[in-house]
Amino acid sequence: MSDTATLNLAGKTLNFPILEGSEQEKAIDISALRKETGFVTFDPGYGNTCPSKSSITFLNGEAGALRYRGYTIAELCDKHTFEESAYLCIYGELPDGEQLASFKAGLKKYAKLPEQLLKIFEGLPQDTHPMVTINILTSALSAYYPQFTDISSEEQVEEATMVALGHMLAFVAFAYRKNIGESFEYPEEDCSIAAGLLKLMFGSDYVVDPDVEKVIDELLILHVDHEFNCSTSTVRLIGSSKANLFASCAGGISALWGPLHGGANQAVVEMLEFIHENGIDPAEYLEKVKRKEDGIRLMGFGHRVYKNYDPRARIIKKTCDRVMEKLGQEDPLLAIAQKLEATALEDEYFTSRKLYPNVDFYSGIVYRAIQIPTEMFTPLFALGRLPGWIAHWREQNSDPKARIGRPRQIYTGSTQR
Repeated sequence: MSDTATLNLAGKTLNFPILEGSEQEKAIDISALRKETGFVTFDPGYGNTCPSKSSITFLNGEAGALRYRGYTIAELCDKHTFEESAYLCIYGELPDGEQLASFKAGLKKYAKLPEQLLKIFEGLPQDTHPMVTINILTSALSAYYPQFTDISSEEQVEEATMVALGHMLAFVAFAYRKNIGESFEYPEEDCSIAAGLLKLMFGSDYVVDPDVEKVIDELLILHVDHEFNCSTSTVRLIGSSKANLFASCAGGISALWGPLHGGANQAVVEMLEFIHENGIDPAEYLEKVKRKEDGIRLMGFGHRVYKNYDPRARIIKKTCDRVMEKLGQEDPLLAIAQKLEATALEDEYFTSRKLYPNVDFYSGIVYRAIQIPTEMFTPLFALGRLPGWIAHWREQNSDPKARIGRPRQIYTGSTQR
């Protein structure tokens, strides 16, 4: 294959370099396009735009593949923990025993929140959405830890990493405790992030079932990173201005909140509840979707990148079955979800459009089974995605060729008046 791409434009012949990644992904380097021609590319949603190189996550939507630093998510879920997966994404390799112990010690150092940060909870209304709460608290880290905001200092960046990861667990759990009007309690014993989340949310005397702990751990792993998605791109864009880690991650939380991104699993549960409460047969609901009836949408199917079965959905579907059997629950929403999936996968309308279940389709049902309310789904997503945001921010911040993000536009307003 030629190592350049030729463009004939306005009577000029231009050659642009072709870049190739380690998995044979290809891109045309058009960084000189506007300078050479006066043209820019028009790419709504940046679906065909690659703003930078990255070595963190490989995603192949056509093949349904997802790997963190070369490791498949199936292997990570099967053989490793969320802490190990977070370390892998941030530092590039799975930790050995000593490295993992040091990493956990760093997280433990910031497991408890300063009293001043706790006062922010007091000032918020009890019904504040947890995503608002964790956004405010993450932004506030720049105020309470200004000594860790010098992005040119490796030591400060490392400490900021531990602060963000260590505090986020309490941010998420205490946002829930605030909503239900309960006091904040820290678990007395050392435990994993997954177990710690359950104890922080449901009380220090909550007995953690090992299978439920494994499910939470697995869900967190599945959400660690997903290439240049909306929230990660937001973190990188903010970080490109040399904003500190805390400010950049707060922006990621805002981007994640939207129902087309992190809020999608909540939208799935709301759809299933609508079908159940109105006594609609799942097959008939799919016909309504096909007819494009007002207000009728099929949530949890299809993906901006995946044109095959989402590999995370395969894992979480098995997890869902295992959890429901272990807890002895019969959720009517699960039966509806299963029928929706089975019917859609046999319908040419959906398969021809590459509409397969994604990770959000079953995750909400799993959370329901563990008694986690819908408003907490997206905060848990944020907790899982935080290591990926940190990894991308650090990767970009250490790249001497990184430039501030600055897309161009095609102006369609009035000419000079």
